Amino acid sequence: MQKIVRINTRSDEIRTQDCSEDELRWGGRNFIAKVLVREVPPTCDPLGRRSKFILATGLLGDTTLATSGRLSIGGKSPLTGGVKESNVGGEAGRMLARIGIRGLILEDAPDDVAPRVLYVSEGKITLSTEPDLKGMEVSSTFELLRKRFGDAHGLICIGPAGDFRLHGASVAVQDAGGSQTRYAGRGGLGAVLGSKSIKALVIDGKIGAPAPLYDPDMMRDLAREFARILMEDPKTENRHVYGTPAVLGLCNELGILPTRNFSSGQFEKAIYIDGEAVKELIDVRGGESRRGLPCMKGCVIRCSNVFAGPEGGKTVGSLQYENIALLGSNLDIGDLDEIAELNRLCNEMGLDAIEAGAALGVAMEAGVLPFGNAVGAKQILAQVGQGTPLGKIIGSGVCITGKVFGVRRVPAVRGQAIPAYDPRGLKGIGVTYVTSPMGADHTAGNALETVHQLNPLSRDGQVEISRRLQLRAAILDTMGLCLFVRPAFVKQPDLFSRMLKARYGWNWTLEDVLEMGSRCLEDEHRFNELAGVSEDFCEIPEFMRSEPLPPRNTVFDLSLEQMKNIWREPHPKGVF
Repeated sequence: MQKIVRINTRSDEIRTQDCSEDELRWGGRNFIAKVLVREVPPTCDPLGRRSKFILATGLLGDTTLATSGRLSIGGKSPLTGGVKESNVGGEAGRMLARIGIRGLILEDAPDDVAPRVLYVSEGKITLSTEPDLKGMEVSSTFELLRKRFGDAHGLICIGPAGDFRLHGASVAVQDAGGSQTRYAGRGGLGAVLGSKSIKALVIDGKIGAPAPLYDPDMMRDLAREFARILMEDPKTENRHVYGTPAVLGLCNELGILPTRNFSSGQFEKAIYIDGEAVKELIDVRGGESRRGLPCMKGCVIRCSNVFAGPEGGKTVGSLQYENIALLGSNLDIGDLDEIAELNRLCNEMGLDAIEAGAALGVAMEAGVLPFGNAVGAKQILAQVGQGTPLGKIIGSGVCITGKVFGVRRVPAVRGQAIPAYDPRGLKGIGVTYVTSPMGADHTAGNALETVHQLNPLSRDGQVEISRRLQLRAAILDTMGLCLFVRPAFVKQPDLFSRMLKARYGWNWTLEDVLEMGSRCLEDEHRFNELAGVSEDFCEIPEFMRSEPLPPRNTVFDLSLEQMKNIWREPHPKGVF
C-alpha cells in the first residue's frame, strides 16, 4: 500500500495515511499540484507557516524501468510566487518509493530555527536536532551523514543558502557512491526546506520486498524493450560520450548561447568550453575524472560526469551544459577550470547555478565587477556562505540583484532566471517560459529538440510545439521518469499506458495518459491564477522585445495574446 507521510515541523507530530484510490493515481509532479491546490493558500508566504514542502515519488518510481526513481520536489516558489516542481536524480527518490511512500509533506514552521535531520525508514520516522549542521556546506553535510548513518542511504540536504532562506537556494540529492550530487535547482525550494528548519533528510536504503507489480512478466519485458529503444537512439550515445555539454556547440551555432548577460547569442571562446572540450579534458586528466556516468542506478543514458582539475582531483560532479553557459559564456569566462570551480561553489552553497550565474551576470553589468573576472565571481559566491550583504543579494536571485543595483536588463520570467537558451533565437522556448506554470524553466518544455523540424526564428507553430512539449514534460515528471527518455515515447507513445498496466493493472489508453498530464497543468495554472501570478501578468523581459540578439539580430516577437491562446483549446491528441 502506498502511503502519504505528514510531518508538522512545529509540533513534530508525524502522521501516516494510506493513499485513497484517487491519491494512488497522483504521482510526482501531479501529486505536488494536487496538494498545492487542495491544501496550500495560494497567496501565502512561501516561507511561512501555511506553506508546505513536498517530496513526491513518481507513479513508476518503485519499478526497474530506466530512470524511474526520479524524485519530484515542490511547493510554492519564493521566486515565482507560484507552483514549483523541481525534478532530480540520485537515490533518494527510488528509496522513498520502495518503502511505499508516495508523498512526504512538511507542514507549518518551527519556532526554533536550529537545524534538524529527518530520518525516514519503512517502520520509523524521527526528527533530531543537529546544531552543528547550521551553515554547513553541502559536501560536508553529506560526509557527516554518511559517517553517522552509513553509505546505504538516500541523502537530501540544503546548504548555507537554504539555511539563510535565500530565494536562489536549491536542494541537493546524492547518488549511492557520493560521486554525483544532483540538484533540484529551480524555484528556490531550498529556502522552503530551510524555512521548516530541516537541514537534511536521510532515507533508509535497506529496501524491503519488491513493489507488488500487477504483471511482473509484462514489466520485465517492458523494461528490456524500453532500455533497448533508448540504447539504439543516437542521442543516448551522444550523451554517453559528451553529456549535456554536447548541446553547447549547437546553441552557439544557433545564436542562443547566453553571453555577457544575454547581450549576444554567440561566444567567441565557445570551442574552449563545449562538449568536445569537456570530453578531452576528462580523458586527458584521468584521476577522478569520469564521463558516461549515471546519476542513479539503472540509468542507460548516463549523461553525467566528474570533472577533475589539472592534478586529477575532483572539482565537480556533474558539469552540465546549463551551468557552463550561465557561469561561463554569460560571465565572459572561457576557462573550464574556472567555470567548474564556480559550479563547485554554487553546489557547496546549495545555490541554483542557473539563478546564481544570471545574478552574477547582472552584477557584472552593474559594474560590481568586470565581465570575465572569475576570481571576483568566486569571491562573491563564497560570501553567500558567510552571509554578507552582497552574498545574500546574489543568493536571492537575478531579480533582486537587478533591483538592488538598478539594472534594466534582467533575464528573468516570472521572477526566475532564464536558462541557457535565449528566447529571441529559440522562440518556442520563449513560449514555454511565459506560459508554463513553472516560469522560465527549460525542463518544462524545451524547444531545442525541434530546431531541425521547425524554424526556431519563425513565429509559426511555436505555440503548438510548446504546448505539446509542456504536456509531455508534465507526464514524464508525474511518472517519475527522466526527460531524456522522451525519444522512446515519441516512437511508441503507448509505452505509458502499458507501463501503468504492468505496475497497477490500470486499463488506461494513451488518451487517459494525456488527460492526466493536461489535468496536472490545469491544477498548476489554477494555483498560479489564484496566487496572482498567471500568464496574464507574465512577460518576456522588455529588452528581449526591443534589443536584437547578435548574430541573428532577432527579437522575441510573439505577442502575449498569441501565447495566452495556448491553453484555450483541448489538449492535443495522438503522438506528441
